[in-house]
Amino acid sequence: MAATSGTDEQVSGELVSVAHALSLPAESYGNDLISSVDPQFLKLTKVDDQIYSEFRKNFETLRIDVLDPEELKSESAKEKWRPFCLKFNGIVEDFNYGTLLRLDCSQGYTEENTIFAPRIQFFAIEIARNREGYNKAVYISVQDKEGEKGVNNGGEKGADNGEEENTKNRGEKGADSGEEKKEGINREDKTDKGGKKEKEADKEINKSGEKAM
Repeated sequence: MAATSGTDEQVSGELVSVAHALSLPAESYGNDLISSVDPQFLKLTKVDDQIYSEFRKNFETLRIDVLDPEELKSESAKEKWRPFCLKFNGIVEDFNYGTLLRLDCSQGYTEENTIFAPRIQFFAIEIARNREGYNKAVYISVQDKEGEKGVNNGGEKGADNGEEENTKNRGEKGADSGEEKKEGINREDKTDKGGKKEKEADKEINKSGEKAM
């Protein structure tokens, strides 16, 4: 029951992130988002299923992890993309607005790694990248790095705690040594006092003896 509750909380957290993501413009979708939210939870539009189905029906063999600009911008490519895009006129808001699309999904938004594309083309490719696991690699890579960072921070904290413990132990040891030294001095004082008393007693005996004589 506890395990199920933990899973529900994780999914709930992912969906909150997704809700935030959907409020952002299309060009904001990139490594920052897919590195913090598992791509399998991302729903970019209300018709993701339809977009993906139509996309793979028309572009069955198109490579999407690293895009070839010619597959998007050449005259022959435009002829193939045009009817696909027009199918979503009135279905996807601003379907033909221009936005930035990453060529290599393992890289971020840079001048060299982006191309200007219609919004529906952007959605089609990024939805496919999510569903086919290409964007998952970025998410896993970042999560692994975060995990390593946490482990390193934990090690540093442990070292600090160990140093504090050593300092504490040294302090206790010094206190113990001081106590032992003090006790030794006290014992010596007592011994000296005892010796003096014995000498004084001997003197008294000697005096008494002399008077008796």
